[in-house]
Amino acid sequence: MDIQTQEALATHYKDIIRLLGEDTEREGLQKTPGRVAKAMQFFTSGYNEDPEKALASAMFREEGYKQMVIVKDIDFFSLCEHHLLPFFGKAHVAYIPNKYITGLSKIPRVVDIFARRLQIQERMTLQIKECIQKTLNPLGVMVVIEAQHMCMQMRGVSKQNSLSITSDFTGFFQQAKTREEFLNLIGK
Repeated sequence: MDIQTQEALATHYKDIIRLLGEDTEREGLQKTPGRVAKAMQFFTSGYNEDPEKALASAMFREEGYKQMVIVKDIDFFSLCEHHLLPFFGKAHVAYIPNKYITGLSKIPRVVDIFARRLQIQERMTLQIKECIQKTLNPLGVMVVIEAQHMCMQMRGVSKQNSLSITSDFTGFFQQAKTREEFLNLIGK
């Protein structure tokens, strides 16, 4: 963590807390600006990582396997770029190898890297798909993300049980039968 950035963020958070009408010197708030600064650095740590490099770090020849590879129920947490409130849920990712496969843990790693940025769900879905397509050059990629958005639940429309679902796909997943097989396998 960059300590200078952390200190600058803490100063700004202290000002924000003060502007909200709180006493930043009272016991419960004295360390809050520093804690929030550290948290924000973690929540946005995806800017410091290259998702393509993470995926490529465990690329292997596909050994003739040409069926779907699925990693489902990948938990993620992100911050909505519009309100800086959390959105969270599950990502489901599939690809059909062409020449390469990747270590299975690299798929959730890519999800985390994009989630740890100021985001919108639609862009995150697209970025994950594009990263896998560009890096592995598979016969197809499909990404489905299901998320709850605190900006919809805590404020605005205040819809507590709403769920947003986005999907994007390339290649063989453009065929309805292949998409249906993926959706059946992830239980959707």
